Amino acid sequence: MTYQQSIEYLYASLPMFQRIGTAAYKENLDNTIALCKAIGNPERKFKAIHIAGTNGKGSSSHMLAAILQCAGYKTGLYTSPHLKEFTERIKIDGIEIDQDFVCDFVERIKPSIELIQPSFFEMTVAMAFDYFSKSKVDIAVIEVGLGGRLDSTNVITPLVSLITNISWDHKELLGDTLAKIAAEKAGIIKQNIPVVISEKQAEVQEVFSVKAQAEKAPISFAPDSFRLEGNSSSVDVYEGDFLVHQNLIPQLKGSYQRKNMLGVLAVCKELITQEFDISSQSIKKGIENVVDLTGLKGRWQKINSAPLTICDTAHNEAGVKEVVSQISRQSFKKLHIVWGMVKDKEIHSILNLLPKDATYYFCQAKIPRAMEAQALAEKAIPVGLDGVIIPNVNDAINQARMKAAPEDLIFVGGSTFVVAEIENL
Repeated sequence: MTYQQSIEYLYASLPMFQRIGTAAYKENLDNTIALCKAIGNPERKFKAIHIAGTNGKGSSSHMLAAILQCAGYKTGLYTSPHLKEFTERIKIDGIEIDQDFVCDFVERIKPSIELIQPSFFEMTVAMAFDYFSKSKVDIAVIEVGLGGRLDSTNVITPLVSLITNISWDHKELLGDTLAKIAAEKAGIIKQNIPVVISEKQAEVQEVFSVKAQAEKAPISFAPDSFRLEGNSSSVDVYEGDFLVHQNLIPQLKGSYQRKNMLGVLAVCKELITQEFDISSQSIKKGIENVVDLTGLKGRWQKINSAPLTICDTAHNEAGVKEVVSQISRQSFKKLHIVWGMVKDKEIHSILNLLPKDATYYFCQAKIPRAMEAQALAEKAIPVGLDGVIIPNVNDAINQARMKAAPEDLIFVGGSTFVVAEIENL
C-alpha cells in the first residue's frame, strides 16, 4: 500500500477517539500489550519520559524534547492528536516519522490488527514505540493520550514521570471530581520511578503524594524547587535563592506556559541526577526555540498580522480560562472570536467564560464529534454571546478578517480540530 492507502486503511479499520469519542476508548491495556508483544516489545528497548495532565502536557513534552535535542541526545517525541498530518504524532529530533516506515509497519502488523482489533490510538502507540526502538533513540518523550492509568502509553517504564495541570475534562471517562481525575493521571506513577508535579493544586496534591508513597516513588512539586520572575516575554529562573537562568525568552507565548516551564525545569534537574548531560545553555536554547526545533503548532500561535490573528488549541474549562486571561492582556480595538467545539465538552461552562464584548463567528470542524455551528450559536445566546453562523472554519476566519480593522484582534479556537483546519497553519 502507498502511504495514503495505509492511512486510509487505519482510519477505516480502527475506532478513533478524535473522530467518534468515547466509543473508541478502551478500559484496559490488553490490546496495547498484545500489539507490543507481536512486534517484540519495543517499549522495553529505549529510555523514556512519560507525561500526563489535563492541560500543558503537549507544550511540556515539546519543551523537554527541544532541550534534550539541544543537549545532543537523539530524541523521540510521541504526541497526539495531530493537526495536519498523521506523521506529526511521531518525531525524532523534530523530524516526522518517515512515510515508508508507516507503510511498512501497517503491512507488518496487519494480521495483528485483524486479530487484536485495536483502537487507532493503540496502534499509533505501538508504531511509535517500534520506530523509536528501531531508530535507537537515546531517549523518547511520551505524551499520554487520555487519562494515564489506562492510557496505551502506560506500558512503558520511564526514567521520570511528569504530571502537569489537573482540571475538568473527559468527566464521563475519568471521573466527576478533580480527585478522581487526578487519580487516573496518577496511574502513570510507577514503583521507584521519580515523579514531578508541575503545579501545586490544593484539591489534588494529596492524591499524588499518597500514590507516590504507595509506589515508593520519589515525588517533587516543581514550585518547591523553582520560581520564575518577569513576564511571559522574558523571565529569570531561580532555584531557591540562586539565579540559574537570566533573561529567558520562551518561544511559547502565553502566561500559562510559566506553569509548564516549572515542571520542565524540575524534570531536567532529575535527569541531571541520572547523569544526563543537560547544560544551562541547552535548557535556554530549547525553551527559546521549541517551535523551530520540534514543529509544535497551535499554542498561542500568531497566524496573521494587521489584524493580529491568534489561534490556540485550548478546549476545556481550565485551558479556555487561561486563553481568555491572555486575550485580556492584549492591546486591541475590537475583539473577533472564531469559535467551534466538540459535543462532549462542558459547553455551557466554557461558553460562560468567553468575553461578552466580542463578535463571534460560530463554526464547526469536519469531524463527527463536532457540535453543529447552529446548535453552538443557540447555546451561546443565553450566556450573552452574539455572532454569526459560518460552519466552514476558513470561511469564518475570512469573514472575521473582512469585518476586522487592522488594530483589532481575531482569536480562533474552541477545539483542536478547529485549529487543525486553519489553512497555511
